[in-house]
Amino acid sequence: MEPVNSDVAAEPEEAPDAAESPAAATLGQLMLAVEELWPESLAEAWDEVGLVAGHPSAEVTRVMFAVDPTLEVIDEAIEWGAELLITHHPLLLKGVTSVAANTPKGRAVHRLIESGTALLTVHTNGDSAVGGVSDVLADALGLENVSPLTPAADGLPEEGIGRVGDLDESMTLGDFAARVFGILPSVAGGVRVSGDKDGLVQRVAVCGGAGDSLFDEVRASNADLYITADLRHHPASEAREAAVNGRPYLIDVSHFASEWLWLPAAAEALGNVLADQGLDVEIKVSTTNSDPWDFILTPGGD
Repeated sequence: MEPVNSDVAAEPEEAPDAAESPAAATLGQLMLAVEELWPESLAEAWDEVGLVAGHPSAEVTRVMFAVDPTLEVIDEAIEWGAELLITHHPLLLKGVTSVAANTPKGRAVHRLIESGTALLTVHTNGDSAVGGVSDVLADALGLENVSPLTPAADGLPEEGIGRVGDLDESMTLGDFAARVFGILPSVAGGVRVSGDKDGLVQRVAVCGGAGDSLFDEVRASNADLYITADLRHHPASEAREAAVNGRPYLIDVSHFASEWLWLPAAAEALGNVLADQGLDVEIKVSTTNSDPWDFILTPGGD
């Protein structure tokens, strides 16, 4: 761009139409938009959601979504120039007495504050809300007539933890497991399946993240299959022992992968709310794979 000649008087420009020109946003305005989409009242009683670091009056022009507030993710957000990082998982779920920088969480807090990057957590409120983690997973798998496994105590009938719905036609467990594998981001752990590979499934329950506390609700829903993450040995074994005609079958997926699917949908939803309010914010999904596993050995594998 050529420099402006300060000796020549510039023609006055017409003031832009405020209704047509997006305005800068503050962190406080972002918090209100997030609350509209994922109300904190939907969070589980044990959970810690909301603002972790940041000043509500600070200007926000860039927002990054991620699953985990790891140091690598925080560095990615800072490098991109995000003034706000929204993560699904909390940084400080349990009480702490220090955020000294000689611990990983302390270093994370220092990196955020020193860089001027706010951190906001949308956890179980993002699971429960309409369009939340399990809704996105159910939609990606082609489920219809979806309802919560556990309805929210203070929410709408369609809000709550987990989802159950139906396929438009039955599929074999093996074919459906391949569909699950195909929609998830690539991670070392892959997809683990329990059940008859040729058995038919049509009613499917899902819970993004760790869901082995919901087996009673899954059985009550008459699901042929339950998909969730972090299935531990004993709950999975007990579920198999309690199965009727082998059902519900089980599919165990990566915790990170099951929740990552929500990020693009969440970014789009927030962008739409901000655009409706005339606020100009650039939103991006983190490209960092924060699944903790790097490789896996299997029988017959390399």
